[in-house]
Amino acid sequence: MAVPSGTRSVHGAVGVREDLANVIYDISPTTTPFLTGCGRESADNVLFEWQSDVLAAPTANRHIEGDDSTAGSITETVRLQNYTQISKETVSVSGTADSVDFAGKSRNEMAYHMARSAQTLKRDMEKMLMDNVAKSAGSASAARQTAGLGSWVASNYHTLGTGSTAGAASAGTGTNAATAATTKNAITEAGIKTVIRECFDNGGEPDTIMVGAFNKQAISDLTQSVSSLSTAADKVAPAHVVAAIDVYVSDFGTLKVIPNRFQRAEDAWFLDMNYWNIAYLRDFRTEDLAKTGDSQKKHMLVEYGLMSKNEKASGFLADLTTS
Repeated sequence: MAVPSGTRSVHGAVGVREDLANVIYDISPTTTPFLTGCGRESADNVLFEWQSDVLAAPTANRHIEGDDSTAGSITETVRLQNYTQISKETVSVSGTADSVDFAGKSRNEMAYHMARSAQTLKRDMEKMLMDNVAKSAGSASAARQTAGLGSWVASNYHTLGTGSTAGAASAGTGTNAATAATTKNAITEAGIKTVIRECFDNGGEPDTIMVGAFNKQAISDLTQSVSSLSTAADKVAPAHVVAAIDVYVSDFGTLKVIPNRFQRAEDAWFLDMNYWNIAYLRDFRTEDLAKTGDSQKKHMLVEYGLMSKNEKASGFLADLTTS
């Protein structure tokens, strides 16, 4: 069809008003299940310490009538330690940027970016706390490092890895990381059962399996001879309806299966969150930095470390395929 001569159209027109929605769409995930599930306490030094203990193994404790009593040897507690590390986000906003009217924001550019800094910090913390890294005292040129999950869980460690380098647990004291196997293998129910059984034998009662997205689906796809894997939608009992999270019903209790976007994809964690704390030397704080011109600068800072109260309470299934 032909356009009538002289018809006004917007093609090449000057002065058409901009139509910019007054909202900003962002789907960046901010859930941090491990950090959120940990307890909190205060640290008074960059090196913070605690103790763990364990009862002696049960024995045939029988004595003859009238027998004298002899004191046995006393086993000392285990003294453990970790370092705090510093995480921060810095924002600098010019005076002009804080004065103009940005679409989708209130008239406070600094406040907008500081709010996002808090979310960014928590995501960073989640990733680092769940990493397979050892503690480090740092130096004038290297940051202190808090030992992550991989260097704490040792007693209930099981690897599905193969190859020239076998997977191996850390010492369980935060001093070294677990050794990765050369070849990763698919998660199995046998591996899951092994870790849960080892936790039980060592006194642990984990209630959460935390995995990456791929292995969350792999667990859901496992073929069961007895239907111990089930979705919340399949359950009527309120104890099994945990949002949309799957549950694994084991011989030693029911465990929630929670996907975590920020952990290492090759790890599966069996966690009793009662035995994990974050020790804060400096809790989250916002500080104004020196003004040196026509801008304002602030940073959000937190100094913290991971406390494994007793590593026997949790388990680690390592060296899983991720695709």
